[in-house]
Amino acid sequence: MSVSQEPMEASVTRKPSPDDLVQPSQAGLAPVPRRELKRRARAWALWDWGSASFNAVVTTFIFSTYLASSLFVDADVAEAGGAPLTRALADNASIVAWAVAIAGVLVALLAPIVGQRSDGGGRRKLWVAVNTGLTILAMLGMFFVTPVPGGIWLGAALLAAGNLFFEFASVNYNAMLHQVSTKEALGRTSGFGWGMGYVGGIVLLGLLLVLFIFDMGREGNGILDVPAGRDGGGLDVRLAVLASAVWFLAFAIPLLVRVPEVPPTGAAPKRVGILESYRILFRTIGRIGRRAPKTLLFLLASAIFRDGLSGVFTFGAIIAAQVFGFSPTEVILFAIAANVTAGIGTFVGGWADDRFGPKLVIIISLAVLVASGSAVIFVDGKHMFWLCGLALATFVGPVQSASRSFMARITPEGREGEMFGLYATTGRSVSFLTATLFGVFVSLTGDTRFGILGIILVLLAGLLLVLPVHPKPTTIDDRD
Repeated sequence: MSVSQEPMEASVTRKPSPDDLVQPSQAGLAPVPRRELKRRARAWALWDWGSASFNAVVTTFIFSTYLASSLFVDADVAEAGGAPLTRALADNASIVAWAVAIAGVLVALLAPIVGQRSDGGGRRKLWVAVNTGLTILAMLGMFFVTPVPGGIWLGAALLAAGNLFFEFASVNYNAMLHQVSTKEALGRTSGFGWGMGYVGGIVLLGLLLVLFIFDMGREGNGILDVPAGRDGGGLDVRLAVLASAVWFLAFAIPLLVRVPEVPPTGAAPKRVGILESYRILFRTIGRIGRRAPKTLLFLLASAIFRDGLSGVFTFGAIIAAQVFGFSPTEVILFAIAANVTAGIGTFVGGWADDRFGPKLVIIISLAVLVASGSAVIFVDGKHMFWLCGLALATFVGPVQSASRSFMARITPEGREGEMFGLYATTGRSVSFLTATLFGVFVSLTGDTRFGILGIILVLLAGLLLVLPVHPKPTTIDDRD
């Protein structure tokens, strides 16, 4: 909504002024100058930029790989190699996987309650701050995870805690999209946030690689010559995670300072018990099922294809290393390049979202992902993997961004936290799917390359399920 003192004829043709008032999508917020809403959107997106420190460094490329490495195997077993080392490494990988799985189960159980309780009480930003702080504390604790056989248990516990609190922070952060955008710009704003996350990952991984990780042929790694490996106490990785925690803290502050708290509406009960919270949750699901069954279908479809998207990055690194012979440094360089193309794709996808709608962006992107993933089965050589892998990365971001925008468009006013809690829960409810299918195809064929068939099938299933869904707002009231 624009407010102007000029005659109507002039206001129709003149260029919008930064001082024009616009209405945020969030119910209960007063109109603000256009330039102020843009400042809020930039502050909000900086949280995405900072969160790359957890997504890229902790869960994907550096810390989890560190835990699963031979550094956490008995030195004699590591030196002997062979079947005992293979078994020990598998055990380490299993510990890491179970830690993440346990966190996933807790998120699935608690995320809708976390979101539900933030809606009516006007505490959405507060809980973003609390859970971001707890995530950062878990990252700081990772500095003390030294490479000794028993150290993996502390690392796994901190990894699980970090995943849990990060997902809780994300529930309320995603719901804040309505506070920093107009309804007409939800796609661009969501895409801007996702894109900032990818760009943040590029910058941070590049810095960590140069400062701490890159093997420069000296005793230590990086330009700081940091001690590495078992003899160096894994200090290169530990310092990288420590720097990442500081990074997250620095870029979370603008959101907490610039974006106002959501006004209390009383839309959800306050101070209710856990059982009553779940009764509210199941009544909400029942009402959605009766009044907007395709909204439930979208929650299922997005859960499936988002799990496939996570597999693109998680297992893409494994395929690059085992099938195409990438070194650890080459894997990180590929990760940086993948984040570049993913960021570009996300910015373009955000524009296309507002122009053509989120559904079309999701469908086209998933179709390209299926085709590019299929090509990886047949190509040889690092150059061809780079080509196919970057094509995959380019279209991951648009799907993630458009899915969040789609969810925001079908969410009723005052229920943003609750609905994004459901969004997080459904996403976690099938988080085992891609990993399971990847392992099945690897086991059946004896070739890691064919694990990508599991990713392709998950993405294809998500594509087919999203086809009949339309981004129409859902109406939910408190009557059964």
